[in-house]
Amino acid sequence: MSATGGARRWLGLGALALGLTLTGCRTTGTAAKPGAPQAKQVVEFDPVTVTADLELDRLNDEELFAGGTSAFAANDFKQAARYFGRLVDFHPDSPHRRQALYNAGLAHQRLKEWDDAYGRFSELAEPAKGQGDALEASFRVAETLYHLERYDEATQMLSTLVARDDLPAGRRIEAQVQQGICQVESGKTDDAEATLRKALTAYDALPDKAEVEDYFPAQAHFFVGEIYRLHYEAVKLEASRGSDGLAKDLNYKAELLLSAQGHYLRSIRVGNGYWATAAGAQIGALYENLYEHMVNSPTPPELNAEEAGVYRQELRKKIRVLLTKSINIYERTLEAAERIGSQSAFVDRTRQSLEKVKRLLLADADGESAPEPEGAAAPHS
Repeated sequence: MSATGGARRWLGLGALALGLTLTGCRTTGTAAKPGAPQAKQVVEFDPVTVTADLELDRLNDEELFAGGTSAFAANDFKQAARYFGRLVDFHPDSPHRRQALYNAGLAHQRLKEWDDAYGRFSELAEPAKGQGDALEASFRVAETLYHLERYDEATQMLSTLVARDDLPAGRRIEAQVQQGICQVESGKTDDAEATLRKALTAYDALPDKAEVEDYFPAQAHFFVGEIYRLHYEAVKLEASRGSDGLAKDLNYKAELLLSAQGHYLRSIRVGNGYWATAAGAQIGALYENLYEHMVNSPTPPELNAEEAGVYRQELRKKIRVLLTKSINIYERTLEAAERIGSQSAFVDRTRQSLEKVKRLLLADADGESAPEPEGAAAPHS
């Protein structure tokens, strides 16, 4: 059928629907007597919904599938979703329908249209027993649920995948790592740490590590580091606790920083470029953050002016060490990213942070070299 013929057919159907509606319309009001003024009449129409895509209406399922495949290959995901979606919705008996359903979900996913992607993938997904596209769709459903912030639902689907003995070790570990990440996002950090450590234990036990993409163990180590970073951020430095309490909190905060750093370093050692860069950026950011906490922490109230001066001098020494560590880690992270050609938001953030910390270190050196006025009080942030 030609494009003109398709348009004519759609218009004909619309006119028929409108004619049927007019035939069955309702009027309100009473009949007027001859010669009397006409009473006002209200005409109410039943709602009519017409759905059509004039361009695609003339295409059969083979043509739609070919058009969607071509658009997807050209990275025109909007067109791909349109073609595949038309096939799925209007050709239920097509042999291409399942593949079109999956591809439509992928196209929506590339467009970050998570609700639409979820709708397509969920029709295919079979997390308990599915194979092939039904299995792949199950992983995709969990991913879309993650982006929709429906973390508990994603966790449940992934736990079903983890429990399957028939899956290869790599897919089970992949599901378990993703499950742990969803638990982190939902605030269940204890459950998340247990889940991620189980995934890493399963990975370490594999005689052939090539069974698993290095992306997933690196990601698992990274998110265990994230858990300790969250614990680190939860510790507040309060001057009201006095010098002993403040020292205790600062030491505990430093211990949590080192724990987070340890897991980020393990992520780097796995050798995946993306997560190595991300982990390096987070380590540098931790030192930068601790610097900000220390430089902005108030002096313990029980110290007199002389003691406060000594306190600030000692604090400045520690701050300089933190800034130097942060610079070193940022530079090594950028060197690694350049070697492997990694480009990500973490790389951009690392460059910005490196310049910021260098300025802070220069400012600290300038502040130390400048003579203080005689009798000046200890400096405060």
